[in-house]
Amino acid sequence: MSAVTVASGQLVTLAGAENPTADFSQDNGWVVLGKALFVFVFLVVTTLVMIWAERRVVGRMQSRPGPNRTGPFGLLQSLADGVKLALKEDILPRAVDKVVFILAPIISAITCFLAFAVVPLGPQARIPFTSVETPLQLTDLPVAVLYVLAIAAVGVYGIVLAGWSSGSTYPLLGGVRSSAQVISYEIAMGLALISVFLYAGSMSTSSIVDAQAHGATFTFAGHALQMPSWNAIVLLPSFVIYCISMVGETNRAPFDLPEAEGELVGGFHTEYSSLKFALFFLAEYVNMVTVSAIATTLFLGGWRAPWPLSAVGGGVLNTGWWPVLWFIAKLWVFLFVFIWLRGTLPRLRYDQFMRFGWKILIPGALLWVVAASVMRVLRTNGDLSGAQRFGLIGGLVVIVAGLLWAYESNQRREAALEAARHEVAPETVDPFAGGYPVPPLPGQSLARSAGSLERAPDGTAPVAVTTGGTSPGEAWAQTSEEVRGG
Repeated sequence: MSAVTVASGQLVTLAGAENPTADFSQDNGWVVLGKALFVFVFLVVTTLVMIWAERRVVGRMQSRPGPNRTGPFGLLQSLADGVKLALKEDILPRAVDKVVFILAPIISAITCFLAFAVVPLGPQARIPFTSVETPLQLTDLPVAVLYVLAIAAVGVYGIVLAGWSSGSTYPLLGGVRSSAQVISYEIAMGLALISVFLYAGSMSTSSIVDAQAHGATFTFAGHALQMPSWNAIVLLPSFVIYCISMVGETNRAPFDLPEAEGELVGGFHTEYSSLKFALFFLAEYVNMVTVSAIATTLFLGGWRAPWPLSAVGGGVLNTGWWPVLWFIAKLWVFLFVFIWLRGTLPRLRYDQFMRFGWKILIPGALLWVVAASVMRVLRTNGDLSGAQRFGLIGGLVVIVAGLLWAYESNQRREAALEAARHEVAPETVDPFAGGYPVPPLPGQSLARSAGSLERAPDGTAPVAVTTGGTSPGEAWAQTSEEVRGG
């Protein structure tokens, strides 16, 4: 408990102890405005390319071409769809709350752009045709990651208000689902990021990227070994939990329950059309880009070139505008995974989705926070050797695996008890009760009172005559002969 307390105390003081490493001293008003415009254009263009790529990749997965008519390779199809949405009729149903109905998509669109403000695209570089050197980042904060989580929490109000203000049942259910979903998966996402703060020593995005420049060195059996620098390797459980949570956070398949068309028609945006619907559509894809950029920054080294490119020329590929290329390449890895999931996995049931969040992700994230805190304190104090640390990590892995196995066994036992409680006793039926022989259904058994058959006086139907010595099998054979006219 003391180790966790010490680590928690370190986490509380991170915001004040570590300032961003990026230097914005040369930024004037025009530079800030230019950066903001660049971020906006970057996100919009990435969204247009993402929509095209999604339709092409999913089309290839389903053995069809996808968009290939508008522009070269169909690249202008997304732009044409945007123009089409803008020219559609803007319908306003009578039952809506007009102010909130119009405000909801604006909230969703604005918040998704604001969250990208603290994402670093590269180190300090010179702006072309000027002498100004500035970080390739709009701004940074000592609590930049908490700022992103806060903006994401505000963004869900757009979905909730859209469902409430529509004055319809299905949008309201979609809004309620979205609020429950975001609360569930933001908790797991926040817990997954705690270990990143502990190991980086800061909540600033630029500082976290710099902390992944070089891995820590430790001694094992008398040899100095260099640990990997990316948090995706060092903090693998946090990376896995974050990746799952970001899919639920963006309402994407297989976690797109707030807009499940098979259950809720269109979900929270059922009553929206024209530009209002376009804003929700834009917000969904920009959110995908934002959470992917955050994952790249916190777990894949941000804009830094991957090994072995990072060692070329003494790190020359980590200077100038080269890092923007590495950042975009890593970003598109996550965006492809979003497309891949949509084309392969079916949508979960809502109860399965919530059970997975509350009974697996959140407990697993809590256990990992405790383990990461203990390892961080031991690593900082240097009380254990490398072999002892590996032993401690192995023991924690065994404990977590044992807890997961016990949980799965308990779930199977409860499911078996539930099935036994609802099991219906096999029904005993008389196949000759209606006059004509009827075969038993699965789980049913034949009555032993069946006997031979005789024609009714009018010849319309066979009549069962009870004979005590006739078995059900013989009675069924005799019935078959009567039906065939034997």
